Amino acid sequence: MNEAFFRNLYVKCKMHGTGEAQVVISDGELGALLSIALDDLEWSHNELKITKISPPCGDYYKIPMEWFDSQSNNTVQAADIIRSLESCFDKDNDFGLFFENLTALHRRRVKYRRILSAQPMPNMDQIGPRSLLEYGQCDSDLLANWMVWRKWIYDIDNRSAQETGYLFEPLLASCLGGKPVGSRNSPVKRLDANGIPTNQGRQIDCLVPSTNRTYELKLRVTIAASGQGRFGEELSFAEESSAAGFIPVLLVLDPTPSHRLTELSEKYLSCGGAFYHGEDAWSHMEQEAGAVVSVFIEKYIKPAIQGIEEVQIDYPKSLNLRWSDQTIEISNEMASYVVRRT
Repeated sequence: MNEAFFRNLYVKCKMHGTGEAQVVISDGELGALLSIALDDLEWSHNELKITKISPPCGDYYKIPMEWFDSQSNNTVQAADIIRSLESCFDKDNDFGLFFENLTALHRRRVKYRRILSAQPMPNMDQIGPRSLLEYGQCDSDLLANWMVWRKWIYDIDNRSAQETGYLFEPLLASCLGGKPVGSRNSPVKRLDANGIPTNQGRQIDCLVPSTNRTYELKLRVTIAASGQGRFGEELSFAEESSAAGFIPVLLVLDPTPSHRLTELSEKYLSCGGAFYHGEDAWSHMEQEAGAVVSVFIEKYIKPAIQGIEEVQIDYPKSLNLRWSDQTIEISNEMASYVVRRT
């Protein structure tokens, strides 16, 4: 690979977006992430002649974001990062994808922290009329504060869903060796009532040209997960992928069974496709990813998904919410989560 390739990779890992939505991480942060990646892969810093930067702990998710901020004071230069990328690429060219995914995850976390710190408190002009539904049922001061909190939480959750949409499926698709494809450019077309392909394309969660597969990627499929209309769309994707000459694959990460899942998986199998569920889905993804990128799945995707899934919630526990000039604090009797406000 020539130098231009590694410069482009450096830029891709360093930033995304434009204008106010742009996220740029410092060369110091990139150097720290590079060092963390080598530790994840158990590669020798000395062998690759890359300076080791030791984080506070070995689990990326437990490293305070403030520590990454502090790395901007390091003397790491763009040329250092580019040279290090070349060395790692020479050892195994899958490192490029590993590092792209790690930096994409980190940039989205940096951006969401920015959103949490700056999302404004709603005002009564926005939410005041909603009091008509509950006014008089409790103390007015309590109702007003509840309305403000729930609107802020609603806004934050919407932003969270948006950022996750830009991150989650593309990460899974890249690990499978493919990428998402929008409906406009999709080679999979909708079929009419006679089974004839139309000009209308179907969005594909992950297209892998090298294996001729189209993946439908899901966390879970439950009985109540979708209405009849939406479920009909999911069933038809397998038929339309097969009609376009692809092998449709349903990959569901959560092991929970359901009647809907059984029906959907049978449709994929009847169309000449495949179905992977729970641990089989994780194993398939790691097999397709290869030795290097499978480490990313094990270190960064699987713990976050399964770690939250393992929390049993029959009823949500009581939380304390506190807003001040400098912070928002979410806490219970065991722990607290502090958001720094700008």
